[in-house]
Amino acid sequence: MDLEQLWPRFIETLVMEPSIHSAFFKKSAGIPFLYVTAASEEIHSKQAEQAIKAASAQVMKGKQLHSETVFVRQNDLLFVYRHRFYVPQRKMFCCGNLCADCIRFTS
Repeated sequence: MDLEQLWPRFIETLVMEPSIHSAFFKKSAGIPFLYVTAASEEIHSKQAEQAIKAASAQVMKGKQLHSETVFVRQNDLLFVYRHRFYVPQRKMFCCGNLCADCIRFTS
């Protein structure tokens, strides 16, 4: 799966949130940064993160993907996050904790 195909859908979904005015992403040194402009001054970074998580969950639905969002900085209504989608690594051994994705359960 090409994770680059998720970004346009993710941005479209994120902008539809009422607390978000605009959003775009830019890669810098291979690291994707998400720039989010809040709709009003009452929006805080935690509320923007909730909108990001909701949009990520909607885009990743039905796929075995994870996302990671880390707050970087804020400038007035602009929030900058380091955000990435990634495929989780597959377990290669049994740790004995009866995990749902245990290697013993695969054929």
